[in-house]
Amino acid sequence: MVEVELRHLGTMVAIVEEGTFGRAAVRLGYTQSTISQQIAALERSVGGAVFDRPGGPRPVRLTPLGVVVLEQGRELLAKAEALSEAVGRFKAGGGRIDIGTFQSVSHVILPALIRRLRDEQPDCDIRLSDMPADDPQVGNLDLVFFDRPLDGDVVQTRLIDDVYFLVARAGDLPEGPASLKVLDGRPMVGCHESCDQLWMAPANEADAHPEIAFRSPGNATILSMVRAGLGWAVLPWLAVYGSEVPSDERLAIHPLQPAPTRGIYLHWPDTESQSPLAARAIEIATEIAAEITAAGAAVGAAR
Repeated sequence: MVEVELRHLGTMVAIVEEGTFGRAAVRLGYTQSTISQQIAALERSVGGAVFDRPGGPRPVRLTPLGVVVLEQGRELLAKAEALSEAVGRFKAGGGRIDIGTFQSVSHVILPALIRRLRDEQPDCDIRLSDMPADDPQVGNLDLVFFDRPLDGDVVQTRLIDDVYFLVARAGDLPEGPASLKVLDGRPMVGCHESCDQLWMAPANEADAHPEIAFRSPGNATILSMVRAGLGWAVLPWLAVYGSEVPSDERLAIHPLQPAPTRGIYLHWPDTESQSPLAARAIEIATEIAAEITAAGAAVGAAR
């Protein structure tokens, strides 16, 4: 049975639907002798006749074995067609992609990335998973966004130099840039301790020693506490860009001098078998990152 060829099954289906070898030959663009040779090859593979041949213009009839072969053959042909379509979609940039992400990227970059991928490939299957802050791994994921380089057999690109800004209540400070020294002794609303170290270490180097009054992993909660007057917050532009801060009259954004910066990296497995969909996602993510960087630079210049 492993010698059965799909083209022979396709010929069999054409004969059944057309009624004769001759009409099937016309439909498929073969000679009648080619049709006969293909059916003979099919019958050798299955070990028996699949057609009773009355001869002349009379329609052929399926043998009992032919009924079985036709039923299963049609299923095989349908699966082969589905496989061909799936491969075609994959090569055109469709298929499935698994992406690891974290809060800021999920709020800003991923929505735009998903929209653009879906515009190009409406049927693509996009799966997302949150990356653990303590031990992120690429594993079986196609792409991973993270705020530091990851170890292992991965390729990575630094998408964004994500500059930190001071977010305070409107009127707490004069408009414009603020020195890191203004943080000295100030109550602050922080995020994870590991995240806060990215801006607290430069502040300490500038002889500023802020005090963390409260920590929350959610940017929305952090901003609510700033509005309430619990403290200020130092947040990366990606967090500010994806929030209501730029349009909130109760809050003010101040560029910091010197400005702490973190990297936003995109990682993918170091293999030669990357899917076209993953490759396109990398291109789109790079475009989005450039747009966000330009927006951040414009805000810094305006303030």
